[in-house]
Amino acid sequence: MTTALTTTDPDPTPATAGFPDWGRAAAEALVAVPDQAVDAYWRALNYLSAAQLYLTGNPRLARLLRHEDLKASPRGHWGVCPPVNYLLAHLGPLTAHRPEGSELLVLHGAGHAGPSALAHAYLNQSLPRPGSEAWTMADLRTLVAGFPDPERFGSEVTPLIPGVRHTGGQLGPVLAVAQGMALDAPHRLVVPLIGDGELETGATAAAWLACRALAGSGGHGAVLPVVLANGLRMGGPSLLAGLTSEEMTAYFAGLGYRPLVADGSDLTAFRRLLADAFTALRPLGEAGPQPVVVLTMPKGYTGPEHVAGRQIAGTPAVHKTPLANPLENDAEFSALAGWLASYRPTELLTAQGRPTELVRRALPGPAAQPPAAGTAVIGQRQSWADVSTVLRARAEHPAFRLFSPDEIASNRLRLSPDGSTPPWAVEILNEEICHAWLQGYTETGRDAVLATYEAFAPVNTSLLAQHLKHRNMRYAAGHANLPSINYLITSLGWRNTYTHQNPGLASAMLELEDPSVHIYTPADTTRAAAVLAEMLAGRDRVNFLITDKHGGLNFPPGPFRDELTRGVAIWPHLSFGRGTPEVVLASAGDVPARQLAEAARNLRRVRAATTIRYLHINDLTVLGSPGTWPAALTRQAFTDLFGADCPVLLAVPTFPGAVRGLLAARGETDRFHVVGYRDPGRPVSNEALLEHADLSTPALSARATRLIEEHRR
Repeated sequence: MTTALTTTDPDPTPATAGFPDWGRAAAEALVAVPDQAVDAYWRALNYLSAAQLYLTGNPRLARLLRHEDLKASPRGHWGVCPPVNYLLAHLGPLTAHRPEGSELLVLHGAGHAGPSALAHAYLNQSLPRPGSEAWTMADLRTLVAGFPDPERFGSEVTPLIPGVRHTGGQLGPVLAVAQGMALDAPHRLVVPLIGDGELETGATAAAWLACRALAGSGGHGAVLPVVLANGLRMGGPSLLAGLTSEEMTAYFAGLGYRPLVADGSDLTAFRRLLADAFTALRPLGEAGPQPVVVLTMPKGYTGPEHVAGRQIAGTPAVHKTPLANPLENDAEFSALAGWLASYRPTELLTAQGRPTELVRRALPGPAAQPPAAGTAVIGQRQSWADVSTVLRARAEHPAFRLFSPDEIASNRLRLSPDGSTPPWAVEILNEEICHAWLQGYTETGRDAVLATYEAFAPVNTSLLAQHLKHRNMRYAAGHANLPSINYLITSLGWRNTYTHQNPGLASAMLELEDPSVHIYTPADTTRAAAVLAEMLAGRDRVNFLITDKHGGLNFPPGPFRDELTRGVAIWPHLSFGRGTPEVVLASAGDVPARQLAEAARNLRRVRAATTIRYLHINDLTVLGSPGTWPAALTRQAFTDLFGADCPVLLAVPTFPGAVRGLLAARGETDRFHVVGYRDPGRPVSNEALLEHADLSTPALSARATRLIEEHRR
């Protein structure tokens, strides 16, 4: 059944200058590519998806199936493959006939369609064996028998598979990531594939409405969401499956979308439905209903319905391998043989392992290569007043966005002369959506910054961890030189109410021990501005800048070049005495620097005969092991700065445990005394919080005095 719902908009065709005529391209594809080719392409994708799960030989089923053709332990996910394959097969001709200069990107949400992604890559000739330049039977055998190959691609959707775009493993953000990809890219159409289980996540639920925040902020591309409403989550029915057709229509219409619903049983009708959707596309954020395609094809469709009286279709059994052990179960073997043969694979694949001419007519053509990263356009070495001036300077050039969860004014970021929010800055009260937008924007080659409260940033911990995994796989696939992931963390807990105190994101990121992570802790506003400029100029990093929005004392600029290049520097104006230091005072972050600097001045007044060295740490990762952190100090440099056996009092703006962990990896567990945020258990004043955490000037002075006396003894 296919239903194309009407809209109250009399003219759904967009008239935005520079926006591609996607409707015309869809009409051309309908004429140029016959339905039989799309059907053959879909059958080929389905066959190869199932064959990867079960076969080790006879890869195109050129003869009757035998037991020796089967894998001993079938593994992988089947259920989501048929609906995904159906969309890929229909999008193939549309991609091949896209308007000149345009780009069509398919974005996978859930990662279970690994066999589908590999089959798609194989048929599009982007998955050759090393040294192979064409389809061969050896390539086909490698694809089928080698699955799952944990050393090469794994069993799920990842960026290691050529031509694949994926959100990184976190369930929920695919729609918002797609929106980030389409921002400021009028030539681009992004098609996110959203499972009906994913529809239940908070990130997806918020993303439908989130596009309204992007209205009037620039010329954008389009997003065509496709909901794979297959009726099942991993373990049971989805919530969407419980809606009547009228309720589902009302649900999407209420969100501002025009739902186009089909079950996939009529291929010709579905092609027309997609053409209607392409004709109705509007630039992201433009007023009027946007189309959304809802494919109600059952999970595991075209697979076995039942075996030996056991129901399979419509049950959780279709999620992974519907036939658990066909090698030893005769009924399952017979079902598998019939299942694979139903696709008529010899009509789809030649004896040389090539897709047949009919299949090739529906292929999308060469996959679009990831775009080259933009170049730095601001002078990171010049003097900056504060982070706001850096943001404004970067925004004078294209391909830049600032995202913030409704906190630009609260974070005291002045982005325009009159204090208003400029078009390049977008606010929405949702941390996850802000990160997803940033992810989509940076993964397509543009610079972005997410500015947020310190206490709310940890909401994105899982998103960041998955994004880092995604990035690392992209690097492994040869796609380096990506714009950095940049977080500006302000409104620190030291000056905030009790419920707004949580510096936990820095701890979580350090625990990942990912070499791309940098935790920047500059001492004042001018230093913070220079660090932000460096962050925007860099590539392939994950940067967290921790800076107090209230500003305060600026320290002498002399040592800052070393702070910026080495991550740490001696402050001569706060160091005194000759020879080996009796204590090293080290600060990280602006709030600790103000307190510890005053403690150093107190010590100079009352203990003039003491030798004290003062350091400031601009990047916490310099304290870690050189084997893990690229910015880490060498053993000799570490000793030159921190001494060999003197005590070190280290004041940090984060939880102290994370910093102790960095030092422990160096074997420094005894002489470093790390103080940082400690939960007071109830609301207290700012001064009382510093005292509770042993970070007040009197507490630091007393602690340093004790360390000096103990060291002398």
